[in-house]
Amino acid sequence: MSDKSSGSEAKDNSTKKLGVVALAGVVISAMLGGGVYNLPQNMAQHASAGAILIAWIITGFGMWFIANTFRVLAAARPDVTTGIYAYGELGFGKFTGFLMAWGYWICNSFANVGYAVLLMDSLNYFFPSYFTGGNNWLSIICGSIVLWIIYFAVLSGVKQASFLNIIGTIGKLVPLAIFLLVIAISFKASLFFTDFWGLKTVASVHDSSLGGLLPQVKSTMLVTLWVFTGIEGAVVVSGRAKSQKDVGKATFLGFLICLLLYTALSLLPLGVVPQGTVSKMAPPSTAAVLMTVIGKWGSIIMNVGVIIAILSSWLIWTVMLSELPFAAAKGGTFPKIFTKENKNEAPAFSLLASTIVMQIILICVHFTGNAWNMMLSITSVMALPCYIASTLYLYKISSKEDAYPKKIFASRTYAYITAIIGTIYGLWLLYAAGLEYLLISLIIYAIGIPVFKKARKEIEPDKPEFTKIERYVAIGLIVLGIVGLIYLFKFM
Repeated sequence: MSDKSSGSEAKDNSTKKLGVVALAGVVISAMLGGGVYNLPQNMAQHASAGAILIAWIITGFGMWFIANTFRVLAAARPDVTTGIYAYGELGFGKFTGFLMAWGYWICNSFANVGYAVLLMDSLNYFFPSYFTGGNNWLSIICGSIVLWIIYFAVLSGVKQASFLNIIGTIGKLVPLAIFLLVIAISFKASLFFTDFWGLKTVASVHDSSLGGLLPQVKSTMLVTLWVFTGIEGAVVVSGRAKSQKDVGKATFLGFLICLLLYTALSLLPLGVVPQGTVSKMAPPSTAAVLMTVIGKWGSIIMNVGVIIAILSSWLIWTVMLSELPFAAAKGGTFPKIFTKENKNEAPAFSLLASTIVMQIILICVHFTGNAWNMMLSITSVMALPCYIASTLYLYKISSKEDAYPKKIFASRTYAYITAIIGTIYGLWLLYAAGLEYLLISLIIYAIGIPVFKKARKEIEPDKPEFTKIERYVAIGLIVLGIVGLIYLFKFM
């Protein structure tokens, strides 16, 4: 009787796990937020078609090695199911792991609140003047209601939330598919290739010079980085995966689909509307482009798509944000209270804490003005340390023959090259992001130090919270955090 019961329980647990499709849905939905609907304008703002194409080639090349890092690590360490922070911890200690988890959690909580603002701003299209800018008091109230509805949806279980996300992902891909089909039919090669490199001033395309090719490409880099934030989605929820092999497959599938989609969304409109016109379009620019072809219905379709995209991405980022502190607490990096689950195996306390943090930010955003825009800008920067820690960990295990498994799809040399190029690309992105964003992000890291101390006291009360090196790093973070805080107040 007990054997039958345990067998039934194991089967039940298996049905609650996520397969390749669900995991790929997590990756795609995490990357395809409402902002993708304004990608034509974002990319065309300071760049020609040729420069945009080069930017996507560079980004595709660099991000492939980031995505491939997660694929290789999922195969090399199938026992690691505690999320993206775990690679930093395995390679460089508990404190590094905590910093990765803390930074990722807090900053993406800020980013998630952006969905509330975007949602209300999109609703303003259908209800003019009620939700102007997505940041008035009515917007805050309605955004808060949606926030807690999503909380209860995720509370019902990660599997159920992921199922809703698959429906949402399909729902937001349909408007994009309609957009690409209509634009492809209306595409004019003669317009697209006019001043392809943007090195001249052609009145029919743009009324001002775009500068040299290199400045054009550089102007797109932060945009291309931002749209790939979320590529780690399958890794973050890997503890819920049916198989760690599925994590690698889902990451690759999500990367490939999004890269092709981003490239098409950026380039095809330039064969329908002149680059200079696209660069000045109000968000969402996909709506403005489609309206020029099929009229008002084009704008309605794309604005509905934006709303679906926002809700879907908001849902899956809430799942990811609740899973990471939960996984970190199970590994002893976050306080024990974050390990609490409900009967649906949802990380109840972690989800509640994440939602409360987002609620506080949502209220504060009404008063912060430019500070909010700045915080949104650094969310992609805050994901980079997690990426770099992962590539460095892969480098660490692939550089030693006895530390790297032999019977996986990636050879040690393949993993070694992946790690080196991925690290170089990640460091270059940090440089491209700008010093001010790095300084401000350090404030958030410094704030988390007391949380780490509490977690370590719970796990090992008789031992020091920090190693000697970690203590120096913590002091350095506090000093740099103070510098970042001074910078913040000086330039607000």
